[in-house]
This record gives sequence, C-alpha cells and structure tokens, in this order.
Amino acid sequence: MNMIWKKLAMAAAALFAVSANPAFAQATRTWVSGVGDDVNPCSRTAPCKTFAGAISKTAAGGEINCLDPGGFGTLTITKSITIDCNGTFGSVLSSGGINGFVVNDSATATPGTAKVVLNGLDINGAGTTPGLNGVRIISGRDVMITNSNIRNVSNAGISVDASTQVRVTVDHINIFNAAIGISVTPSSTFSNSAKISNSVIATSSTAGIQLTGALASGYIYGVVIVGTPKSLALTGGAVMSSYGNNLLGGAATDAPTPTPQQ
Repeated sequence: MNMIWKKLAMAAAALFAVSANPAFAQATRTWVSGVGDDVNPCSRTAPCKTFAGAISKTAAGGEINCLDPGGFGTLTITKSITIDCNGTFGSVLSSGGINGFVVNDSATATPGTAKVVLNGLDINGAGTTPGLNGVRIISGRDVMITNSNIRNVSNAGISVDASTQVRVTVDHINIFNAAIGISVTPSSTFSNSAKISNSVIATSSTAGIQLTGALASGYIYGVVIVGTPKSLALTGGAVMSSYGNNLLGGAATDAPTPTPQQ
C-alpha cells in the first residue's frame, strides 16, 4: 500500500511541475475577455484579462483572439505573434506618455521568420498626458497592421525606427490626431519600408507620412491625408512611390513628388 501511495505522490508532483512550467502551458491560440483573469490559462473557457497576460501563454507564431469587447492593455511584443480582435472591440488605452504596442522581435529578425500581425484594434492615447506612439516598431522583420484605429498620440500613429530591416504593411487604418501619422526612420545600415493602402490619416499636426533618410521608402495606394500642414515629408533621399489614386490634402510644401507606379 505504501508503494502505491508513493507512486501516486510522484505522479502528482510530476503533473504539478508540468503545469507550473510556462513552456508546457503555451498554446497556439489564446483568448482575452473583458471579464477574464490573467491567472487563467487563456483558453476559450478560461480567458485572460490582458494582452500582456496572454502573450506569455501563447507560443511563438501563435494567435491571441478577443472573446468579447474590452480594454486589454498595452503590450511589448518580443516574438512572432498575431493579435486579432476583428469582429469585436479590442481596445488599448495608452494615455500617460506610453506606447500602445511596441514590436521588438529581435530574436527572430531574419527573413521569413519574424512576423507580427495586429488586426482589428482600437488604440487611443487620450488623457491628460497623451500616449506616445500608437505602434512603435524597433525590431522585427515583417509587420502587418490592418483594420484598426489609432488616435490621440503625441508622436506618431505608427513609428518605424528599427535597427534591423523591417517591412511594414498597413491596410485599412484610420489615424487621427497625431503629430505624424506614419513615420519611417531607418538606421544607417538597414532599409525600412512601409506599404500603406486604403487608409485615412487626418489632422496630423506635422505631417501625414514622414520618411527620413535614403534607406527609407514608402508605397501608397488609396490613401487619404487631410487636415495637416504637410501630407508627405520626405527628407534625406527618402523615396515615396504612388499608385496614382491617393488624396493628399496638405500644403504645397509636399516634396518631392511621389514616383508613379503601375
């Protein structure tokens, strides 16, 4: 009998060790809910409360989904992941001079590996002290931001100032009330690019899209930029290509003229 109890105790201890180890707890898909709790495993039936609580329980290359509407907190992303709240209201309040999302995927910043997708999000920096950037990308490879709203930030709606080569795709994004709608500033070594389509950038206090340096490039298709002193700010040899169907409502200081594309 003592031997049986001893074996049961050993099995229970092993089970506890597995469940307590985050490496074993990570899932390919996790969930957040406005009524969740970060002590939960982030499953559909026991969701987490915040993106920060869910990301540690989500495997690299996995996905965090919003189960129902809620405010899920700011997040620093250090691995390939998809955050998808399309179909419900996934909100991030980033007031207080902080970033809504920071993408710092340096561990896998090689071609074909580092992929971050942000979809169906509402990022609001409103408050006594506005948020800094809606999304700041400082390391990674391929980042896609789609079907989202970014507003009320003191710097950029989307800031790409990575020290590694980053390709950013922006589609169906509304950016309102930022100093710069989208800013791309590469390092002196790696080129950074932004492809922006079917999006609206309104009431930027400085520029709609700003590209700085010869290693910065951009492509715009179906983009509307209104209510800003300068729609495009291209300096230091930066190149902007246009597919000819954009509405740029800034002043005549927009220069140089975007290169036409087919």
